[in-house]
Amino acid sequence: MAIEVRIPTILRTYTDGAKAVEGSGDTLDELFTDLESRHPGIRDRIVDGNGLRRFVNVYLNDEDVRFLDGLASKVADGDNVTILPAVAGGAGGRGAGR
Repeated sequence: MAIEVRIPTILRTYTDGAKAVEGSGDTLDELFTDLESRHPGIRDRIVDGNGLRRFVNVYLNDEDVRFLDGLASKVADGDNVTILPAVAGGAGGRGAGR
């Protein structure tokens, strides 16, 4: 058994279009290193020198890893990791709240 990683559309160019890939490791950091070995370039889109990139959200079994141990969060076979790009709102205009 492995760890399932759900890949957002914007990163699927690194996974040959796969919506989900499998990886292994004891921590989230090791998992992303493992993914990089099979999907070159993906790690740099998720992690920078300071940890998780500012506009990338990562969930471990539906828990935001920023509220866990970040890249040091422990992972195990059967876990699910979801990578989501952050979504920002636009400028005011017509619509809700007006």
